[in-house]
Amino acid sequence: MANIRNLDPSASPLDYYGSELRRLREEAKLNQDQLGAILFCTGSLVGQIETARKVPTREFSERVDAALLTGGLFSRLVGLVLKSQLPTWFQPYAEMEARATYISAYQAQLVYGLLQTEGYARAVLSIDHSDTLDEQVAARMERQRILDRDQPPVLCVVLDEAVLHRQIGSPEIMRNQLAHLLTFRDHQWIQVQVLPFAAGQHAGLLGSFNLLRFDDDPDILYSESYESGHMTANSQAIRQRAVGYARLQAAALSREDSAALITRVMEERYGHQSGPAVA
Repeated sequence: MANIRNLDPSASPLDYYGSELRRLREEAKLNQDQLGAILFCTGSLVGQIETARKVPTREFSERVDAALLTGGLFSRLVGLVLKSQLPTWFQPYAEMEARATYISAYQAQLVYGLLQTEGYARAVLSIDHSDTLDEQVAARMERQRILDRDQPPVLCVVLDEAVLHRQIGSPEIMRNQLAHLLTFRDHQWIQVQVLPFAAGQHAGLLGSFNLLRFDDDPDILYSESYESGHMTANSQAIRQRAVGYARLQAAALSREDSAALITRVMEERYGHQSGPAVA
């Protein structure tokens, strides 16, 4: 039986997406099962998305655009839908991150979100978001699309060595994550450095933080605690953290030595037989 539920298109990006999908499907004189057959999915899935009970994927959206000849409408909408699935307190940062020209990140506990594999992200997010895990993972992967733009931000990431040793998920997930970090070794716009245990006392002991720079807006300093994030454009705070970040980069291993350490940890701690090939 078809899913029928009246939506308020203005309620959320997900509701708007669902209402547009229903409207254009009906204009094409297709029922949910017929559209599902064209999209290689079930009519039930179409109905769940039309009634805002399930979040669409980018692949689903691209197929709908092709099937209903929408001119890319749903491929554009899905970005807004997935962004809306991020925690409310995190959404303002995600919006600023997507606009940044330069991103400088120090991470003491985890791989920075823009560099996480899907498996690693799923393992991290399963801790607190088990009821909406698929949606949260999809939203995190959507954030990473800024790195594929024609003019992506310059991204510099310093990872504490503890990040490499802290097993998130299975050994295979960690192998794949560390191998993924190695793919950025020679990237033009992305730099990954590891702050080794040997650095001892350092400028990041107070915790992880990110600095965002923009072409036409003030710099932003971002840090977070459990279930909350804090952004500030306070010039003194940014000045202090910018100096701190420069010191972290100076104390960190070079790109080449960082890659060597990542490789060693990947092979010695997690094995390397079934990980993805590293260029």
